[in-house]
Amino acid sequence: MIPVPSGVRVWLAVGHTDMRRGMSGLALQVQQALGREPHAGDLYVFRGRRGDLVKIVWHEGRIRMVKVATGDVRA
Repeated sequence: MIPVPSGVRVWLAVGHTDMRRGMSGLALQVQQALGREPHAGDLYVFRGRRGDLVKIVWHEGRIRMVKVATGDVRA
């Protein structure tokens, strides 16, 4: 479990994301698509096309990317 401080906003990307992107690619997507600063401390969640992988980008002093692979993460 990742301890997330209270007051952190969680942003969910609508649709699917190219899961080949790394931290810098996803951070760039946050800047371009949302107009948000990826280093502001918010949590950004991206879902893969097949629905079996989620990537979370979060900056807390240093930028982190967490990959979560499950059987199914469909909405």
